[in-house]
Amino acid sequence: MLIHPWDAARDRNEWRSWLRTRDFGQLAANGVTGGPPVVVPTHFLFDGDMEIVLHLARPNPIWSALEANPAVVVSVHDDYAYIPSTWRSDSPANGVPTSYYASVQLTCAARIVDDKEGKAEILRRQLAHHQPDGGHGVMAADEGPYRKMLSAIRGLRLEVVGVRAKFKYDDHRPAEFRERIAAGLAERDLPGDAGARAQQLRRMAAG
Repeated sequence: MLIHPWDAARDRNEWRSWLRTRDFGQLAANGVTGGPPVVVPTHFLFDGDMEIVLHLARPNPIWSALEANPAVVVSVHDDYAYIPSTWRSDSPANGVPTSYYASVQLTCAARIVDDKEGKAEILRRQLAHHQPDGGHGVMAADEGPYRKMLSAIRGLRLEVVGVRAKFKYDDHRPAEFRERIAAGLAERDLPGDAGARAQQLRRMAAG
């Protein structure tokens, strides 16, 4: 991912704050014996510091890739919008379209969790995050409705060892230019436009 200086996260708090409100992305591992990367869309739980936990079905094809090489990338993107050429120039003949988006890519060292209590702990944490109001049975290795299902999954603990974060919202352009784009996003109001506009305005306000 190319990151120009003006697109970079301003500090660690910016990308962490953004990621704390997002819990779905893609887990990518190197392919085995020269094969293509294995990419798995998945919910996950980021602890706000430097660990991610998740679980996947035992038949998932990513396990052999992780056993061969535990280096993985968790990629998350959101708040994206297409910005047409007509918005970026007074002359349609000279306008250059672009994409606005936020993206965080976390390089991680993966550890597979196969013991029942370890898997139950991951699931308890995920349930507390995704269903904070409850509405589910007891999650434990030795009791409750899910204990017999634990053999069908494997857990993952991912230690974050590197971060690449990008917020691409024309920060290198003058304020009037960005305000015109923000107005266009508000008027068009397609899915994603509100999120992209909010990120652009937040970056503008932060200077």
